[in-house]
Amino acid sequence: MSGSRRDGHGGAADAPTTFGGRVRRAAATAPAGRDRYVDLLRVAAVTVVVLGHWVVSAVTVTDGRLGGVSILTLLPWTHPWTWLTQVMPVVFLVGGYANAASWSSPRRGGGAAAWVRARALRLLRPTAAFGVVLVAGYVGALALGADPQLARTCVWLATTSLWFLVVYLAVVALAPATIAWQRRRGAAAVLLPLVALVAAGDVARVVTGSPAPAAASYLAGWLVAHQLGVAWHDGVLTRSRGTAVALAAAGLAGVVVLTAWGPYAVTMVGAGPAGELDNTAPPTLALLALTAAWTGVVLLLRPLGERAVARPRVWDAVVGANAVVLTVFLWHTVPVVVAGLALVGTGAFPAPEVGSGRWFALRVPWVLVLAVLLVAVVAAVGRFELRPARPPEREPSGVAVGLGVVACLLGLLGLGVGGVDGLAPTVAGAPVAELALVVVGLVLLVRAGRAPRQGRRA
Repeated sequence: MSGSRRDGHGGAADAPTTFGGRVRRAAATAPAGRDRYVDLLRVAAVTVVVLGHWVVSAVTVTDGRLGGVSILTLLPWTHPWTWLTQVMPVVFLVGGYANAASWSSPRRGGGAAAWVRARALRLLRPTAAFGVVLVAGYVGALALGADPQLARTCVWLATTSLWFLVVYLAVVALAPATIAWQRRRGAAAVLLPLVALVAAGDVARVVTGSPAPAAASYLAGWLVAHQLGVAWHDGVLTRSRGTAVALAAAGLAGVVVLTAWGPYAVTMVGAGPAGELDNTAPPTLALLALTAAWTGVVLLLRPLGERAVARPRVWDAVVGANAVVLTVFLWHTVPVVVAGLALVGTGAFPAPEVGSGRWFALRVPWVLVLAVLLVAVVAAVGRFELRPARPPEREPSGVAVGLGVVACLLGLLGLGVGGVDGLAPTVAGAPVAELALVVVGLVLLVRAGRAPRQGRRA
């Protein structure tokens, strides 16, 4: 089924108007040469992230007030399990593979500015819709007399996923340079300096007791995973099965050694006990070791994954999920807020002691409720990600694209760090400065590919 139809006059096929029709069209029009295993990995990784957040997050009611807590902060025995659920390295690994494939594609038109602009807009369109809805909901809640602190907490929880957009957008903007650098100098010449930068940041954190001196590790750490994906695409990691085995074994051994005898927390999600380095804020050597382990596992599992996606129904499901995967990631914490307010807050859903046997048993219906809510949300807003990109009318200006990306990065960074309050003073409770930066950045990116008015067709 193509998801389109012909009109009575034999005209061109109409674009599908429903969400389901757009998803089916995306599945039907996927390029034949697309790497199916990479798409499967992306969907699987984001699914693990979503389910992981849903399982560990607990909405609580204390003295009649809603709150929240992660079981990772209450139950230390859960920390080793995060080695299996911390799959953001896989997301960046797949991103590196996909970016290398796209940059090398003979179908790619234009230069680096056009490529960055196209990739950035694919990320920013659904992100802009996400931000507009959240800010409108927040301002509306305040206007209706909602508790400002509760409203801020709800929006902060919903925006926790923005950190990924900040880092990944920066990685995409640098990708033409980092891919070219790696292909010219070799993978080791790129990866070793990045690892050294993260190591230096770890030392600075231990010496100073502050994560501030290691700020560069936020980019360097995730660039390691991205560039491993580039090496995978270019065949550097697939010359022999031994490479995958070595990465998996050495990476796992590194995680064990660094967390058992080093200053690193065992948990790979969130902060560990006081005095131990948080492995994700910013990334540490322990997280890079886990990245190496995941890279080896991904390479070893490829034959199994390829057999799975060779089945038509599985492939259709993977393509359909990939069409809205960013929307799913951005919005997956919103159902937690909605269900917390509407069900836990009203007593309709029980809230037993966090970590008790009853609490764990109730995780199953809780996750099912959240899944239903997320499906409804994605059906409503997924169109912003499904909308086909408009090809540029001219080669965009590198300066305009660069300024647009920087403006969006600054705006998203302010929202990701400062939440609904942003980092600049608010206006009527809204982070106007950060939102304005994102809007300006989007306008610059869109207009960078537009031809002058006099050059357009009537």
